[in-house]
Amino acid sequence: MTTGPRQIVTPYRPIPLSVPEGMKPNEFFNSTENLNDLAHNNGLLRNPENLLLYRKALGHSNAFDASIIYDTSRVILDPLGRPVRRTQVPDQVKRVWNRMNQIIIRYMAEHYPDPEQALILAGEASLDATWSLTAPGVPSIRMLHNHFIVFPMDQLRQAKLADPDNPNLTDGGQHCLFQAHMKEVYRAFFERALDLEILQPASQSSSQLSLTGYPQGLPCWEIQGGVEALEDVRFWREYDLILMGFLDFYRTFFSQVSTRNAPMPEGAYFPDAVDSVLLFDNAFLATAKRVRDQCIRDAQYANAIRWQPAFKQIIYRNDEGRLLVTISQNSIGNAITELLGVVVKREPDAAAYAAFEPRLLEHLLAVRARLIEADLGEPIATDHWPG
Repeated sequence: MTTGPRQIVTPYRPIPLSVPEGMKPNEFFNSTENLNDLAHNNGLLRNPENLLLYRKALGHSNAFDASIIYDTSRVILDPLGRPVRRTQVPDQVKRVWNRMNQIIIRYMAEHYPDPEQALILAGEASLDATWSLTAPGVPSIRMLHNHFIVFPMDQLRQAKLADPDNPNLTDGGQHCLFQAHMKEVYRAFFERALDLEILQPASQSSSQLSLTGYPQGLPCWEIQGGVEALEDVRFWREYDLILMGFLDFYRTFFSQVSTRNAPMPEGAYFPDAVDSVLLFDNAFLATAKRVRDQCIRDAQYANAIRWQPAFKQIIYRNDEGRLLVTISQNSIGNAITELLGVVVKREPDAAAYAAFEPRLLEHLLAVRARLIEADLGEPIATDHWPG
């Protein structure tokens, strides 16, 4: 079978949601009114920490697909001031968030135990305010939320090959930029900055999915101990360290793109590694110059730069059944699934979706019951399921 990214078609039930006249869709999607609608029609569980578990109405997969959003829409009315990454979440909220993640990932692993039969992944993508709200393709809800997805492997095997030049698969050129010119310093920085015990570097051969060939060129870490390790708070601290290292790398690079010989970014998590590895590496600084020069020459290129950190960070299962972590730059329009070479084409088809819905809801209500038992929230009733 040919190795390469796959494009699948996922039907969904059209959403009867009207956007007020004069508002653009992604302006309305950031409103408290829309979040209320999301909870009313698709909400599964909510807790006092403002974490909302919900069914993905426009899902990636109809086997298992859910998200948790840190719904701050009532307490932070400015959509550009809401937390968009784990490092901005209060510790007491993050503890609950991590426990919810652990329970849902364990559920997926238990009910889809064979990597030959199912691809499982969980993680989050940055929703930073790096463009104006009205820019095409800007993420629709500017609050931290993550994804829990299961793809049947038979569906992926039967899917057609995706265009490898799809801009979402190539991160709009930024992924290629990092890997083509800064691969060695990128890895060296992580090795110098991070003190890891549970997460161990994984080889490219073990981290890539044989069907898609993705992730491509990214540092990956194996979770020693598998699903059981997710119950250890040390794992989640190390998971955060990966993100902190990425943020330092990204901020440092684009500060150099913006301003030649810029000082270390304020608030760096690993200042010693930034100083000794990044700000003294010729390849790193030469690449920043290359990008800076192109920004000066090319207005469209400069406008496409995500000057603030934009990322996708996931936990996924490889072909051998091991759990791994990786992180990547995020370009406009990117879906988290594309980090693993899965492109999802959503099509409105209520009848096709209805065939999947009973089994999908069975899974979502079962995982909700586990969260309730663990005192992680109270159920929400909708027209589709009881409270």
